[in-house]
Amino acid sequence: MYYATPVVVVSECLGFSACRYNGDIIHHSLVARLADVARFIPVCPEVAIGLGVPRETVRLVKRGEEKRLVQPASNRDWTEEMKTFAREFLETIGEVDGFIFKGRSPTCGIKEVKIYHEGDRAMPVEKGMGMFAEQAVRHFPYAVVEEEGRLMNAAIREHFLTKLFSLALFREVKAERSMRALVRFHSEHKYLFMAYSQTGLKQLGRLVANRERLPIEEVLNAYEQGLHALFARAPQRRSHVNVCQHLMGYFKKEMSAKEKQYVLELLAQYRAHQLPLSSVTSVLKSWAIREENEYLLQQRYFAPYPPALMDVRDSGKGRDAV
Repeated sequence: MYYATPVVVVSECLGFSACRYNGDIIHHSLVARLADVARFIPVCPEVAIGLGVPRETVRLVKRGEEKRLVQPASNRDWTEEMKTFAREFLETIGEVDGFIFKGRSPTCGIKEVKIYHEGDRAMPVEKGMGMFAEQAVRHFPYAVVEEEGRLMNAAIREHFLTKLFSLALFREVKAERSMRALVRFHSEHKYLFMAYSQTGLKQLGRLVANRERLPIEEVLNAYEQGLHALFARAPQRRSHVNVCQHLMGYFKKEMSAKEKQYVLELLAQYRAHQLPLSSVTSVLKSWAIREENEYLLQQRYFAPYPPALMDVRDSGKGRDAV
C-alpha cells in the first residue's frame, strides 16, 4: 500500500543534536522509526535565538495577563526574540502535517508547561503551552501535534500516526485537484472514517457526491474542514467494534457459525481491554485475502500508517487524554 511522506517539525533534541539546556540528546524510538518514512524539519527554538549549549534554563513568567520567556539567572527577557524567530520560521517552512515536541519545555511543551509569577522563583501558578509551540499551533491549526512523552502511550500514538499519514495523503490529493483522486481517497478511508465518526463519514460522502456540481477547489476546501473535524478526537472502542461488525457482514455467507462466534468472542475481548484491535482486524483481513475482496484489501482501516511503525508497547502515560 502506498503511503504519502508526512512533513514533521520535531524538537531537535529528540535524536538530532545534543542541544538540551544541559547538553543532552534524547533518543526516541518513534522518531527513529519515522525517519525512514517522514521528512523531518528539526528545530531548537532556544538555540535558534542565541541561547547556548549548555545554558541557564528559561521559564515562562506571567506578567499581568501576559506570558514572558525569562532566564531567571540573568533576569534576561527573551520573549521578543522567540516571537520573532517563531513567526519567521513558521512562515518559511511550507506545508506541515505534524509536530513532535519535547514535553514540558517552556518553548516546545504543549501541555503541563509550568508558568510562574514574576519575581517568584519557587512555585508555578499555572500550567500551559510553551511559547514556540503556541505559535506553531496557531499558525498550523490543523496539523497533528504531540509531545514525545505522550507518544509512549499506545492509544495516543495510534491516533497521532493515523491522523499524520491521512493528512499527508490528503495533501497530495489537494495538489492533484481531481475529483477522481478525492473519490479514491474517500473510498480507501471509508471504514477508518466510520471508526472516527459515522456522522462525519456521511458528511464527507455528500461532499464527494457533489450533487451541486461545485468547483473542485470548493469541494476540497469543504472536505478538508470536515476531515479535520472528524479527526478531532480518537475513536472510541465501541466504534471499532461497530466497524468490525460491518466488515464481518462481507463474509456472512462464507463464515461458518463457529467462525462467526470466534470473531465475536475476539471483539468481546477487545471491548473488555483484553486484546488489541489488531487481534480482530488481522482475522478479518485474512478473510478479505481468502475471498479476494479487493475493495476491503484497499481499506486503510487495516493499515492507516506504515506497518514498520506498529508498536503495541504502552507506557500508559497520558491515558486520560483520549
